[in-house]
Amino acid sequence: MDAQEIIARRVARELRNGDLVNLGIGIPTLVANYVPAGLSVFFQSENGLIGTGPIPEQGLEHPLLTDAGGRPISALPGASTFDSAMSFGLIRGGHVDVTVLGGLQVDAHGLLANWMIPGKMVPGMGGAMDLVSGAKRVIVAMQHAAKGKSKIVAKCTLPLTSVRPVQLVVTDMAVIGFPDGKATLLEIAPGISVGEVMAVTDAELAVSDDIPQMKI
Repeated sequence: MDAQEIIARRVARELRNGDLVNLGIGIPTLVANYVPAGLSVFFQSENGLIGTGPIPEQGLEHPLLTDAGGRPISALPGASTFDSAMSFGLIRGGHVDVTVLGGLQVDAHGLLANWMIPGKMVPGMGGAMDLVSGAKRVIVAMQHAAKGKSKIVAKCTLPLTSVRPVQLVVTDMAVIGFPDGKATLLEIAPGISVGEVMAVTDAELAVSDDIPQMKI
């Protein structure tokens, strides 16, 4: 099982029956492939669709069905489409139960930076700022480190997406929460030790005596 599948499978376990869920581009889109059997959730694409299904197999894509990043998606029976005004009305109005977003950095207090790297061309900020501010629960799905550098940092050096903290970070190595505004190690991935997580984490983590293994 590769890193992205580990992350997507673990995030999918956070979903609850009847949730309206927004999936960001990248790793978050994979979450739709691992919804537990018997669970009914409604996936929203911020470009105007509720009822997205798993990523279509190659050759079965529809040119008019894409996620917010332009990648192919599927639509389940009963799906509905609407304009951006309605889509962002749902997000800004607090009607989205869970959003799953990618991340460039998350700091020790749960603040997220995920929309730009200074000096690099940015096609647009997308809906990340609205989602972090408006969704009831924000989960970040990202790899723990990139190019040998921790993405869980003491303080974000990249521009923040929002001043509202996220609730949970799921990486290929760990699950981290932020009770009382402090980064806390909640679970470790199979085959990973607490020491290995600490060694590649820039932020200080609160750690209990018994850290369970994440279920995927």
